[in-house]
Amino acid sequence: MTNRTFVEKIFDSPAGSIVFRKPDIVLTHDNTASIKKTFEKMGGEKVANPNQLLVVLDHNAPPTTANLATQYQSIRDIVKDQGIHKFYDAGRGICHQIMSYHAKPGMIIVGSDSHTCTAGAFNAMAAGIDRTEAAGLWRRGDTWFRVPESMKITLHGKLNNNVFAKDLSLWIIGMIGSDGANYMSIEYHGDGVQSLTISDRMTLANLASEMGAKNAVFPFDGVLQDFYNGEPQNSVWADEGAVYAKEITINLADVFPVVAAPHHVDNVKSVSAVAGTKLQEGLIGTCTNGRIEDLREAAQALRGKKVAEGFQLLITPASREIYQQAIKEGLVDVFLDADANILAPSCGPCLGTGQGIPADGYNVISTANRNFKGRMGNPNSNVYLASPRTVALSAVAGEIVDPRGIESKDIYPFSVAQSSTVEIPSDELRKSGNVWDYADADNLNTDQMFAGNLTYKVLSSDAEAIMPHLFAGFDGQFAPNVASGDIIMAGDNFGCGSSREHPSVGLAHAGIQAVIAKSVNRIFFRSSVNQGLPIIVNPEAVNAYKRGDSVSIDFENGTIIIQDRKFAFNPLPDKLLAIFEAKGLVNFINQAK
Repeated sequence: MTNRTFVEKIFDSPAGSIVFRKPDIVLTHDNTASIKKTFEKMGGEKVANPNQLLVVLDHNAPPTTANLATQYQSIRDIVKDQGIHKFYDAGRGICHQIMSYHAKPGMIIVGSDSHTCTAGAFNAMAAGIDRTEAAGLWRRGDTWFRVPESMKITLHGKLNNNVFAKDLSLWIIGMIGSDGANYMSIEYHGDGVQSLTISDRMTLANLASEMGAKNAVFPFDGVLQDFYNGEPQNSVWADEGAVYAKEITINLADVFPVVAAPHHVDNVKSVSAVAGTKLQEGLIGTCTNGRIEDLREAAQALRGKKVAEGFQLLITPASREIYQQAIKEGLVDVFLDADANILAPSCGPCLGTGQGIPADGYNVISTANRNFKGRMGNPNSNVYLASPRTVALSAVAGEIVDPRGIESKDIYPFSVAQSSTVEIPSDELRKSGNVWDYADADNLNTDQMFAGNLTYKVLSSDAEAIMPHLFAGFDGQFAPNVASGDIIMAGDNFGCGSSREHPSVGLAHAGIQAVIAKSVNRIFFRSSVNQGLPIIVNPEAVNAYKRGDSVSIDFENGTIIIQDRKFAFNPLPDKLLAIFEAKGLVNFINQAK
């Protein structure tokens, strides 16, 4: 095969193929305790390859409840018993920043977190998986991959002053939508790549998840070679003339400061369009923008100033080393003098599991990667996403301001990609017969399916405990009324967001016959396969459905029947069908022993 893309070369198979490979690194974090329980259900005692595993305690660091503290201790016991040497305890840093110590060009990296794609900055194939799949890797050392189609994004020139990689990332997401790269591998090309630092590349690769992508990757160039001190690397890159499903070209000088407005990351607007919006809280840090370069930009904006009266500014360095560097450079003094609060390196504020949960009615401006309703722990707040400099300057003003210090009339040129998810009144029942009608609910995300701040309070291995919370952030009638044999008709990008597998575990446990969707998020699809939950992508069938219609599914012949109309769907490849037939990955692995 000639003229191959990056992923076709690294997997040595054409797009669309299903291959089994042994990743070089398998990342897990606070979900390690839950993964261990699933590993034991698979008959696991000793992990297949302890050197393959990287474990980081970061999502609740330090733990905020006795239950979480007990989980943390159990994880310390696990890594000791299993001989896992790549272990980073609470306070060492966020897992995707820690990954920068271990990722190398040409590696295959997976992690039980959707933002594992951050490691694509290092010319690695890096993708998120769910907890069950991570347990399977502990057991066997290998897992399945669908070789994705690829998107080529060509960058020219360089970004203007006060315009950052975060602006560019949001610019692209707004251009293509939160599902615009669904199940694709994004490759960054062009002379503009040379102007991007490793920190910039990590930000862009991190936000590939919010485009629906499987991964994003940068070439091994002089910038990356310098990162490895000139040491030779086993890099991989696409061939000239490789075929891409989509191609985009961006002149970096055209990009200006933008925000993602509530409650979707592709609801992108120019800063000028929302300038003056009153704010009560800000967050600088997270795996997206918690590096030393980000903290320097924030400190420059805050030096000699104070945050607005009543404003709460949180700063979370992405690692201990970055925190220490910020101290050496005097940045921490700048933050404290500005009345900011500096938290331990952790994920907590981003998903609402730690300090910094906003009050009712708060408008928050954050450098994080998601702004779903309730994402920071309170559905009665609003989150705007922006660059560290925009966040810092806005914290001083108490309202959104342009980091260029000008009054601009910039209009973000793309608007077709904005997401929308319907809000279902508490007294409305969307179930007719055995069919739930969510056909009008595009971008139904995993935070709505199962709240992020419950992720570590309820283990994904405890299906019964999941049930009362299933879909609670979207439809309060679902959990009390769902029954075995039910069918869900869903809109576009079903299951977008986090890699948490609680929704697919709950739906499979409830006995959902199938989800028929216009399109489905990549990680949610993988999670559903691993739970034995059938997901059928057939937009024609969803569009044809009218509430009250009878729906039946013939899996053997690949047919959906709505009233008297038939819609064909492609059966799964044999390798994945075997997992479905076993009723999930746990049973599949047990049968293979």
